[in-house]
Amino acid sequence: MKKKNYELIAKGDTEADLMIYGDIGDSWWSENVTAKGVVDELAELNVDYINVYINSYGGSVSDGLAIYNALRRHKAAINVSIDAVAVSIASLIAMAGDTVEMSENALFMVHAPWGGAVGNSAEMREYANVLDKFAEAMSSSYVNKTGKSKEDVMDMLTDGIDHWFTADEALENGFVDVINEGEFAAAASFNETGFKDSKYFAASLMSSSLSKEENKTENYLPSTTKLAAMVAAISKPQKEEIKMDPKNKEGQAAKTEAVNNEAAIAAAKKEGQAEAKAQNKSRVSDIQDRFSPYASHPGAQEIMAECIASDDCTPDQATQKLLAKLGEGVTSLSGGSQAAVIETEGEKQIGAAADVLLIRAGVQNMKGNGVKQFQADLNGNPFRGSTLMDIARSCIRAAGKNPDGMDKRALVSAAFQTTSDFPVLLENVMHKVLLTAYATTPDTWSRFCKIGSVSDFRAHNRYRTGSIGNLDNINEAGEYEHKTIPDGEKGTITATTKGNIIDITREVIINDDLQALTDLASMLGRSYRRTIEAAVYSLLAENSGLGPTMSDSNPLFDAAHSNLGAGAAISMAAIDADRVVMGSQTGIGGVEILDLKPDVLLVPLGLGGSARTINNAVYDPDTANKLQKPNTVNGLFSDIVDTARLTGTRRYTFANPADAPVIEVAFLDGIQEPYIEAKDGWNTDGAELKVRGDFGVAAIDYRGATTDAGA
Repeated sequence: MKKKNYELIAKGDTEADLMIYGDIGDSWWSENVTAKGVVDELAELNVDYINVYINSYGGSVSDGLAIYNALRRHKAAINVSIDAVAVSIASLIAMAGDTVEMSENALFMVHAPWGGAVGNSAEMREYANVLDKFAEAMSSSYVNKTGKSKEDVMDMLTDGIDHWFTADEALENGFVDVINEGEFAAAASFNETGFKDSKYFAASLMSSSLSKEENKTENYLPSTTKLAAMVAAISKPQKEEIKMDPKNKEGQAAKTEAVNNEAAIAAAKKEGQAEAKAQNKSRVSDIQDRFSPYASHPGAQEIMAECIASDDCTPDQATQKLLAKLGEGVTSLSGGSQAAVIETEGEKQIGAAADVLLIRAGVQNMKGNGVKQFQADLNGNPFRGSTLMDIARSCIRAAGKNPDGMDKRALVSAAFQTTSDFPVLLENVMHKVLLTAYATTPDTWSRFCKIGSVSDFRAHNRYRTGSIGNLDNINEAGEYEHKTIPDGEKGTITATTKGNIIDITREVIINDDLQALTDLASMLGRSYRRTIEAAVYSLLAENSGLGPTMSDSNPLFDAAHSNLGAGAAISMAAIDADRVVMGSQTGIGGVEILDLKPDVLLVPLGLGGSARTINNAVYDPDTANKLQKPNTVNGLFSDIVDTARLTGTRRYTFANPADAPVIEVAFLDGIQEPYIEAKDGWNTDGAELKVRGDFGVAAIDYRGATTDAGA
């Protein structure tokens, strides 16, 4: 019968202990700590506090991730105690704790996931990519707990080194919050293995994150220095020495488990009481913070007192009770309940002032309610007719400062340097103007490029898989032939940051020169859009208009890529020839015809008229003697882009970027709009506004486009 190496112990109605004392994941010899077992039991557990005790060398990544997510998902406060070792995926489970404690003689280890695969070179490369994906999936848990950058965590998860930490080192690196004085937890764990010689102890430290069957001892031994430190750490005196009797191993193992359980339960009781007290203190503080802005509202104080007195009332539940009180008497037109959005006085002031400044700046009704309605709203606005100086004075007063008696320069300086909302107000107004200008500035790149997303500033791979071609006939004996799968191709794209800083000086505020600020914001919004446009055409212009050099060392448009035209002037016949070139492209390995169709024609500005004529004509406009010869490329293109950014006679055809993307513009986290943020000026008496955008441009494939130099 399999032995279950975890136990979930309910302690009354509010608390439970989860003991993870074994390998993570299932095996034929032991049930171990399986995700299904733990998750199923957690789902049935209705408590406020869960204490998790860990002594594990790791195991299956997928089981570990599931246990981590189940703990994070549970409503209870999670307190993790590392009793002896938290190694490999067990260290990730520890990151689920709202608080993480570690015995001073315990050990913590993080390393790259690993496993084994069989197959050809393509399958081996693909498996390496899978391991990297597992590492990336694991990284967020360590990042969220430690505050380290994702890059630093990914280094630990991909460098192939076992990163061992003592309790002090784990605390220093943010993996744990508290160090407890452990008396014999680690030593007991050591002795229960039955090994007295340090080399056998080192061998027992092996940990697999994907496959327990393919452990290699030499890959998992810590350095000699680390090993000495570890052996020293677990050699402290024990309350009771646990010895292995070779004649009665089962009895001694049971004794070991009983001692460990007794110590863990005693520690859990003590720590659980302290944790419950700390959690309640945090709960009360959170509730008080949420009620603070509405202290003067009738009935708010009574509700807050009731919520604090009830141990079962969470801060979120308290907020719901507060909103219900604030929204009393508010109903929707249909008679149902109406959710009330509560604004602080500061937020109301910023909104009212922003409306006035946006009207002055020429940015019309942002809410879409119609000009008359917006003007009616403005009639009751307290800042109607106010200058920038008037608004600055009001913001200073709202921040608890007295602006009376200040000269103009001192007043503006106070508006920027106190805790007033004036800088936030200007930032909000300029951000809306910036986004309006960005949204209304036309571009051409988005009509033939793919729009993508990247998660950081590293090079991101864009894979194109090979094709196996058509299926083969089966012979009379019913034998199936093995099919060779060609290696895929890979491109990369990297995002970079573009931006500038502009100054808001005291003179601008004193002179009430709002137009100067909003004009700058508009110019920056348009500039960012043009920056993307210029980057795309700069990429196309490389190699004398043949585009950037690809991973195979050839330009995007090259004879080796079979996407070059013959050099004919634009005409019906020449466009039809371009269609044939694109339609003849084959997939990776050359076994599958892709049958791509041109969708967008990109030409210099001077060829735009001819291009539209050819595309729209029913008959060939170049036919000699005006014979009625049908136009074979009529309506071939859904879009014709002509731009002054191209010169000469070279033209480009692109397939629909959704079907066969050639050039990709990727934005950080998919955010296409520029961003603006403000801070007090250091070099100027005023404020500085920083505008930035994060994107990258790259050619990722050559098959969905052709070019012809024309004539």
